[in-house]
Amino acid sequence: MIVRALCLAAVLVVALAVPAAAHNVTAGADLRIAQTIAGAEVTVVIKGTSRVPGPLRIGVIAYQPVSGLPVGIEVRSVEDGRAVTGTAQAAADPQYVQVRVERTGPHELKLSAGGEVAVVPFRVLVERGSMGDFLIYGGLFLAALLLVGGLLTGATARPGRAMALAAGAAAGVTVAAMVIVFEPRLPPPAPDGAAPTAATPAAGGRPYAQARVETVPALPGAGEEFTLRLDLIDGSTGRPVDDLTVHHEALAHVVVTSEDGRYFRHVHPLRTAPGRLEVRLRADRPGRYLAHAELEREDSGGQLVAAGFEVGSEAGSEAGSEAGSEVGSEAGYEVGGGTSRADVAEAGGAVVPRLRPAAPVAGRPTTIELDVPAGVRPWLGMTGHLLVRSQDGAFLGHVHEMGTPGSRLRFTFSFPVSGRYLAWVQYATGDRIVTAPFTVDVTAAAEAGR
Repeated sequence: MIVRALCLAAVLVVALAVPAAAHNVTAGADLRIAQTIAGAEVTVVIKGTSRVPGPLRIGVIAYQPVSGLPVGIEVRSVEDGRAVTGTAQAAADPQYVQVRVERTGPHELKLSAGGEVAVVPFRVLVERGSMGDFLIYGGLFLAALLLVGGLLTGATARPGRAMALAAGAAAGVTVAAMVIVFEPRLPPPAPDGAAPTAATPAAGGRPYAQARVETVPALPGAGEEFTLRLDLIDGSTGRPVDDLTVHHEALAHVVVTSEDGRYFRHVHPLRTAPGRLEVRLRADRPGRYLAHAELEREDSGGQLVAAGFEVGSEAGSEAGSEAGSEVGSEAGYEVGGGTSRADVAEAGGAVVPRLRPAAPVAGRPTTIELDVPAGVRPWLGMTGHLLVRSQDGAFLGHVHEMGTPGSRLRFTFSFPVSGRYLAWVQYATGDRIVTAPFTVDVTAAAEAGR
């Protein structure tokens, strides 16, 4: 009987274990999503919840110098359409708004600020008790009952039944002990509200998204606000790609640079419709611009899409020049991640990073270090970001700080080929995002060996 109970316990533990969910589906964990909205770079934080129906807390962290930017919030259940609303004040240390959710599963968070609207899909997840817990507590409870029964039976001079009950109690304790030992090695059950797992996932994951990039208006003028729009399409079906997963705390990271590299923006576009991402920008000079977008689909790898667009001269060159100079100075903060003279000053004047080796070689690791002021705080889940673009714009790389303690950022990067590269280090202080631009000349391996 004991052997049979042990076998049954092992079968139940293995058979009832549910495969682990995707890396971004964790019950009780906070969800952080960066957004460039109303001229500010913010991070929306959706706090994990432990029960449904129950409270859901939402806050908006502002990394740009904004004071109490009101952000309208609406949380809507996709399954029954029920919605609740509130207003959050974006700030460096925000006060969280509490709304009530009635069920787990897919929801949409609608953000409204400065005449812009974004709709962010997310899931309300609640941790589900495992079968292992049931077996542990059930086994111990059963063992206790049988042990008490055995003691009472033994007291009435019925040793045969007492022994049987004692054996049952021992089996219950053994089952609980086996589950305690083996349960940590099994994948946790999917939380309530998680997306259903495909029975037969596609080999190699989902196909990459194709991107159609355009500006509205089609030819924006220097110094004028315009919208950069990305329409993402599944190449195998022709349908909008609406299954982006949050990676590095954003649905997509878009880097916009002028051809000469003097203009730089690292922004996080708003989802305005299924498969459509938009962000408002302002270019400070006419010419050709490059847009690189980093994104990741569910059950697929990350990818980089790139496109170019033109910015024309504004009617009235004097006005255009004035507006452009404004964007290039303190007003550069009105759009997240902008390079400006104030940014460079915050970084300590002219940016002169330390490189090891001092003359980087193509295809070999290079360490890049930069001193930063005290009080740097994480942004997009990292202490610092290094973005590297080849001078012709054909290549863009993005790596993260290595976790160096103290007031220093350290990156390791391998430049693919020789030539000149444009680089930007970004980090967040108490109230803004600082961008430190510099250039790197890389030699070929053959030349380095001479």
